Amino acid sequence: MLLDPLANALSKIDNYERARKKEVIIDPASKLIREVFQIMQEEGYIGAFEFIDDGKSGKFRVELKGKINRCGAIKPRHATKVSEYEKWEKRYLLASGFGLLIVSTPKGVMTHTKAKELGLGGRLIAYVY
Repeated sequence: MLLDPLANALSKIDNYERARKKEVIIDPASKLIREVFQIMQEEGYIGAFEFIDDGKSGKFRVELKGKINRCGAIKPRHATKVSEYEKWEKRYLLASGFGLLIVSTPKGVMTHTKAKELGLGGRLIAYVY
């Protein structure tokens, strides 16, 4: 039984990046994982990804670019205010402006910088650098 599919997906990507693989198959697929992958793709950390329907929950095939130094899920999912993002940047990222935190907000899943611009708090779900 898989307890945290997002943590499993990010751990698998991290391991395959370290092994210098070009692609990885992530299963099971979910809407949250798709949204996190879209953010990672927009920010240039991963290449194209596609959904593969296997008759169950589905899978994602993700093309790796070799640009991820580290990524992972944040546990527990800390609730944060706009004024607290800098504290979490110091805790999870190597330097300010290097990497990103992925936040689940009332307006959807987005990076911490976009959430700061919109003045939204939320729950921290992942980091990438």
